[in-house]
Amino acid sequence: MEPITSALLVEFLKTLGQRSSLRTAIYLLGGSALSIMGNPRRTLDIDYTTDLTDERQKIFENLVDQVAAELKLDVEAVPLNEFIPLPPNANARAHFVAQYGNLEVYVFDLYSIALSKIARGFESDLEDVLFLLHDGLIDWVELEGYFQAVLPDISKADIDPQEFTLYFTAIKNRFLR
Repeated sequence: MEPITSALLVEFLKTLGQRSSLRTAIYLLGGSALSIMGNPRRTLDIDYTTDLTDERQKIFENLVDQVAAELKLDVEAVPLNEFIPLPPNANARAHFVAQYGNLEVYVFDLYSIALSKIARGFESDLEDVLFLLHDGLIDWVELEGYFQAVLPDISKADIDPQEFTLYFTAIKNRFLR
């Protein structure tokens, strides 16, 4: 599979939007979302979620798989709320990116993305969170508030609360020094 550059991501989204017969809102997650927001680090996959119902979701995912195969990309539908509790009003903080045919492209809530990266705790994930903070795309005080809001439910998502707190503290120490 090809590393995902922002140009390749836009090509994928444009092709998807031109071929889709379904009016769809797609929400980018993870590294591909951060690529659209200006993060220079390349990612290896495109994670997304949509606003579609089950039947329509299957039709859309088939199209996604077809376009991804043609462009040799690793693309996956990810139900982010199954991996990490979403902070309050996460859906309202999506960033509109562009309209390509029937496809409305958004970056999902950057605070949710940051918290999911903190939960995973890889060095590259922590660097991604620092990118969001240093570029002013998220605010430290708000991130800390959302961290506190999801912490009581974090173990329900099969995330170790102590590790989650440890990674959050590492971000805090690196950002606020």
